[in-house]
Amino acid sequence: MKYTILLLCTLLMGLQQINAQNYFWIGFTDKNNSEYSLDNPSVYLSERAIERRINQNIPIDSLDLPVNQNYIDSVLTLNVELVHASKWLNGITVSCDSTNLADSLTWDFIREVQLTKPGTATKSTFNKFEDESFADVAPIDTSLYGSSVYQVGMMEGQFLHNENFRGQGKQIAVLDAGFLKVDELPAFDSLWANNQILGTKDFVNPDDDFFSTNYHGMSVLSCMGGNIPGELIGTAPKASYWLLRSEDTGSEYKIEEDNWVAAAEFADSVGVDIINSSLGYTEFQDTATNHTYSDMDGKTTRVTRGANIAASRGIMVFSSAGNERANSWFRIVAPSDGVNVIGVGAVDKNFNPAYFSSAGPAADGALKPNVSAMGYQTTVQRSNGSLSVASGTSFSSPVLAGMAASLWQCYSNKTAVEIKDALEKSGHLYSSPDSLQGYGVPNMRQACALLNPVSTPIILQKNIWTVFPNPVQDRIVVQSDTNQQEHEIDIEIYSIDGSKIKAWKRSVAPSISLNGLETMEPGIYLLVLRTKEGAETFKINKIR
Repeated sequence: MKYTILLLCTLLMGLQQINAQNYFWIGFTDKNNSEYSLDNPSVYLSERAIERRINQNIPIDSLDLPVNQNYIDSVLTLNVELVHASKWLNGITVSCDSTNLADSLTWDFIREVQLTKPGTATKSTFNKFEDESFADVAPIDTSLYGSSVYQVGMMEGQFLHNENFRGQGKQIAVLDAGFLKVDELPAFDSLWANNQILGTKDFVNPDDDFFSTNYHGMSVLSCMGGNIPGELIGTAPKASYWLLRSEDTGSEYKIEEDNWVAAAEFADSVGVDIINSSLGYTEFQDTATNHTYSDMDGKTTRVTRGANIAASRGIMVFSSAGNERANSWFRIVAPSDGVNVIGVGAVDKNFNPAYFSSAGPAADGALKPNVSAMGYQTTVQRSNGSLSVASGTSFSSPVLAGMAASLWQCYSNKTAVEIKDALEKSGHLYSSPDSLQGYGVPNMRQACALLNPVSTPIILQKNIWTVFPNPVQDRIVVQSDTNQQEHEIDIEIYSIDGSKIKAWKRSVAPSISLNGLETMEPGIYLLVLRTKEGAETFKINKIR
């Protein structure tokens, strides 16, 4: 009996080897003699994708043309199976039994061939999400936002939500590792009830049960679309979502970058406004395909090139900066390095950079991350049905992506570039950005002022007033050494959940003393100074 079992195991292992598929990326030289035309884009782009280009004055060009079908058909004569194609990078991913496919690809239109996942691949022991942690939610006295009050409030997101700008009409594609139980967990009830889940697509294994895969994308989605009043309110609870699985958590090979690009192209074709990617790529099980820090120059890796092209189509692309600062890699990951990508770092509720949040700059010296949001103890939905606080740039990116959707809804006539610019300029570190937080945490009130300075006071360049001492105990002084024409100034202190704590109206003077602060609880607050000429916001630290 023992020998029978051993023989059976040997046969099964041999069968697995025979059926093991190798995956190859095949790049083409051109799109000559294409059956598609730039004059008839409705064949390969949705009406919404075309409108996005028209609204932002973006021409349809050769990158939008699908891959030459004749080239694909030629390759398929070699007993290979098409996995997916990339029109942006002009190539295809195929699977086959052969380990020497490149020897058979002798056509002149073949530009490059790369093995992206071998048939001998073993299950990875590496878990790229292992540095992300979950913990129980601490009690907090809030009415609507519950424990999510900080991730929304520190950006003054309620400024938009209170005016019913919650992402309506905006479409967000979530590129991730899986969406476990999104079809049944309470945070997503309203998304389903209001038909806000537009569709799903699996670029890893279309035969998998989509809502029985990895949890990660589910928790990411909850940061944006979650809606449990009194417990969790996402930053864009009324936006619509495409759920796209591109990450294979069972292994770590370069094919996942090509999955990502294919998913981003799909997102573009159906007309999304925003892509959130809480994924990053640096090293692989096939070490010959590893990236180096010099590759993080904003334009080199395939996934970064794809992300840049997505942004050039008028899509806002948000990407986690990575959780590498406590690891040997240390730096940002692809595609957050992208020239046109919004790389997002993580901070805690007091605006301090999270210890794990990857450091910039990009390898070419460009500022990265671009901005930051709450990614330390962020409130998320868990697969067991409870809410937790989770830590990782995987969560700071969607928190900001959802907020951008709400902002863009408010200013729907603006371009993706203009919304990105307003987010960066409204960051609390805009005048002194650094390699951990970039321009800092955006502020929606200030972003609105930048996008519409006629109806909202212009945000000044933070060079009129100074505030001291900071940290604050019982009093604070605001001082200006310039001659202002204004007669009155409004001074307000807000908690980071948006509640107004104190307010004064004073005559403008070179020095104004604000007393009676000893009763305020210790913590981080926002001090806002407003005149008709504009407004300035300062972060103050109240201590005992």
